[in-house]
Amino acid sequence: MVVLITFPSREEAYKVSRKLVEEKLAACVNVVDKVRSFFVFQGKFEECDEALAVIKTKLEALQRLIEVVRSMHSYSVPEIIAIPIIAGHDDYLRWIDESVKV
Repeated sequence: MVVLITFPSREEAYKVSRKLVEEKLAACVNVVDKVRSFFVFQGKFEECDEALAVIKTKLEALQRLIEVVRSMHSYSVPEIIAIPIIAGHDDYLRWIDESVKV
């Protein structure tokens, strides 16, 4: 699966991403810096630059991944969205499966 998480800074995204890979909760994390986000939170319109982490992992690791992210994330309600991978390059998907340990 792919998990998308936004962060208020590139540095925070890097710190959490390293932890997820080191703990084998993610096979790979791509950090995209300077995404512009528009949303309403607690009744107020917000617009800000964020960093987006694109995380490749397995469903079995998702709950622990969420726990680690929530313990390190500076947002009170971090965006953590999991999307199933329905198809892909077999060797790459096998590598994800071998890299993530639960």
